[in-house]
Amino acid sequence: MLAGIGDVAATSLVTLYCHAIETRSDNPILADLHSVEIAAELDKTLSRSSQPLARALVSRTLDKNLVIHIAIRAKKYDAYVREFLDQYPDGIVVNIGCGLDSRFLRVDNGRVIFYDLDLPEIIAIKKGFFKENERYHLVASSVLDYGWMAPVRRHKGPFLFMAEGVFMYLDGDDVRSLVLEIKKTFPGSGLVCEVENSFWLGPLTKKILAYKLQHQCNLGTGAMFRSGIRDSREMEQWESGIQFLDDWSYFDADEKKLGWLRVLRHIGWIRKTQWTVHYRLG
Repeated sequence: MLAGIGDVAATSLVTLYCHAIETRSDNPILADLHSVEIAAELDKTLSRSSQPLARALVSRTLDKNLVIHIAIRAKKYDAYVREFLDQYPDGIVVNIGCGLDSRFLRVDNGRVIFYDLDLPEIIAIKKGFFKENERYHLVASSVLDYGWMAPVRRHKGPFLFMAEGVFMYLDGDDVRSLVLEIKKTFPGSGLVCEVENSFWLGPLTKKILAYKLQHQCNLGTGAMFRSGIRDSREMEQWESGIQFLDDWSYFDADEKKLGWLRVLRHIGWIRKTQWTVHYRLG
């Protein structure tokens, strides 16, 4: 299976298995039984691979802190969707870079229209585990091919766009163009996206980050962070009408499994190493 999946797309497997591992742990942060079922099925294929990532997934030996981080992040992004649907029960949610996540099933209120968007090789796998219906749609496309916006545009909104673990793998100019295109096409929409601090993209620090991705996460060299911002309000400078609403770091979470790491929420530059920003676009 890994032979047909690029390095960036392979991050979706890491996310899925983190969900599965945490769900099976004591006092789980995230309850995602679908991830457990999907991972068990994928094991049959991945167990035949000699690649380090495949071995780590099948053996469930992913870094413990990575598992906790991914689970906390998923729980928070679920909360963002639920808050949006509390205000707009018939809202439209677009999950950019959805991977094999089952967020729609976790947050479905019986009325939301939900689009899962990812690269064709990931959606091809996902279609083996999830069935589309009149409210749930799987879209196979690069997020940078704006054709995916056409079916979403048929709805009146309101809209919430989510990009969990996506933007840092794109070039900065592409991220900016994408955000401005969403703003133009879906004025007044919400955007929740994870970002990397651009400080870590310098020549030396980027090497440290690459080592972490390749050795802690067992990812290939193609899964590199390419862009980031320095401040939560930075996107407001891209064009008038972009409004910063709030931000969140996984150090902010009141989860016992974070342990002493919770104190890092009080150290600004650490809290904003990799974090989430929430905007209104137009």
